[in-house]
Amino acid sequence: MMCRNIKMLHNFEPPVTEAEIRAGALQFVRKISGFNKPSKVNEKPFFAAVDEVARISGTLLASLEPTASPKNRQQEAAKAKVRALRRFGRQVPSEDRGD
Repeated sequence: MMCRNIKMLHNFEPPVTEAEIRAGALQFVRKISGFNKPSKVNEKPFFAAVDEVARISGTLLASLEPTASPKNRQQEAAKAKVRALRRFGRQVPSEDRGD
C-alpha cells in the first residue's frame, strides 16, 4: 500500500530540494520499518537507511528525463487541498495541508 505522506517529487518547478527528498525518505523508512521514532538501539540503522534512501532517490530524480511540462507547486498544493476537503470535509489533516 502506498503511504499517503510520500509525495511525488519528479518534474516540479521549482525543482525538488534535498530537504524534500529526505522527508520522503524518512516517511518511506517509517512505513517499511513500522517505527515512527526508533528506539535508541535502532536509531543508527534507521537513520542510515533514511540517508541511503535519500541518496538513491536524489540520484534517481537527477537522472529522470521529464516527458511533460513541469508541474507548478502552488497549483498542485491547491488541488491536493480540494481533494482533502472532499475526502475529509471541513477537517483537513495537517499532512494534507502541507504544514
